[in-house]
Amino acid sequence: MTMDRSAAESTVDDPTWVDDLLLAGPVAEVCLRLPDPVDRGTLRRLVGEAQARLTDAGLRPGGAAALRLPPSLAYVVNLLATWRSGAQAILLDHRLTDHEVQRALARLTPQVVVAPVRTGGAALKIFVDVTEGVTAYSDRPAGSPHAVIQLSSGSTGPSKVIGRSAASLVAEVRRYTRIDGVALPGERIILLPSMVHVLGLVGGLLYGLHAHVTLVPPDRLSGDAVLAAIAADDTPATVLGVPFHIGLLTSTRPTGPLPQFRRMTTGGELVPPAVVTAFVDRFGVPLGNMYGMTEVGVIGTDLYGWHRPAIAPAPGITVRESATGELWVSCPDSPYVGLSDPDRWADGWLHTRDAGTVDPGTGLVTVRGRLDSQVLRRRDEGRPHRGRGHPRRAARRRRRRGRARRRHHRVRAAGRAVVGGGAGEAARRAARRLQAAPHPAPARPAAPHHHRQAGPLDRGVAGGHAV
Repeated sequence: MTMDRSAAESTVDDPTWVDDLLLAGPVAEVCLRLPDPVDRGTLRRLVGEAQARLTDAGLRPGGAAALRLPPSLAYVVNLLATWRSGAQAILLDHRLTDHEVQRALARLTPQVVVAPVRTGGAALKIFVDVTEGVTAYSDRPAGSPHAVIQLSSGSTGPSKVIGRSAASLVAEVRRYTRIDGVALPGERIILLPSMVHVLGLVGGLLYGLHAHVTLVPPDRLSGDAVLAAIAADDTPATVLGVPFHIGLLTSTRPTGPLPQFRRMTTGGELVPPAVVTAFVDRFGVPLGNMYGMTEVGVIGTDLYGWHRPAIAPAPGITVRESATGELWVSCPDSPYVGLSDPDRWADGWLHTRDAGTVDPGTGLVTVRGRLDSQVLRRRDEGRPHRGRGHPRRAARRRRRRGRARRRHHRVRAAGRAVVGGGAGEAARRAARRLQAAPHPAPARPAAPHHHRQAGPLDRGVAGGHAV
């Protein structure tokens, strides 16, 4: 799996990297199953049609398109069409509030915005049916030369605007091809994480297109649907997800052997040993681990579970331990847009804010947890494991969420009292102000209570949480 062009030659205003790296291949080769198969010829046609619509709406080379789309064929097509137009893609999680989206658009000033006009599908579908619309927003060029802009969740400090160049994306895709244990050409990736975030975007979509691996999102976010996706074809399958998805699988009862199931690989929080043991005993395949960051992509892996809890640095990545015990990762250019902070990036090193050690003999990296105490506000499924699983930290998070929920409901109740439950101007003003604040997730009764193999309550299962 090689290309004629070097990664250093790939730039956002030279869109040939999209065809060379991602879209090349036999016309009839199936690259997506949604569940209907999408072959490369069809994908290239759809990308070309979307590119024409973006151009008609005002997107120009060197400009930017903001994509506010849920996981869907429309998302894939418009992302590739944006890059193929020589423009920057601004990825906005479809779960953001209107207020958050408007703030991002005002700051990043894309030329066009792509958003759903109609969305169909059940609530737990991983890929949904979307009819998208394109609207003009500004006539300004992109604010940076990056190919993709992502917004951090704010889980590790103030929310940041993170940019990655086309060369960085190409280099990461190539990095995956050199990692032992990834899905190989002709195999399948059962894709669970969102493609707005780095794990699903590069480790799933871009790598799959480049490596001629078929991407298969399950029909629904359930353990049975994942097993059905594995069993639907005879070719080997790797499940790509986050720790939450492990519980979905271990809660199922397979109806028969699954010789196609090769491994599951997770990015995100470190998985407790008891959960690993339960998974391996149930399915007889490795449970691999990946460590990465939005800023740089995959940093290290342990896809066979040989080094747990340590990981081996990915090819082309250097990890060092600073004098203060912080992990630093090689990163030639600062990924932050509009931010110059030597505590986050300096002299070609990304400061991860993760405490950890690097074994001088083997080079293996062990992540010990966060150096700061910022509390997770919204789970970002593409983030690396952060050591958030300690019971005391979990209890603090629950208390904070409870206080936020109570404040939220008190303010809403006060607004209703002012207008007597009507739709007056006071209610509209209150609604606008409330939209600017993050809304706590609604509390739902959970019965029965499910517990992880390690003992603590599994709130992802008990609350029906869907990442």
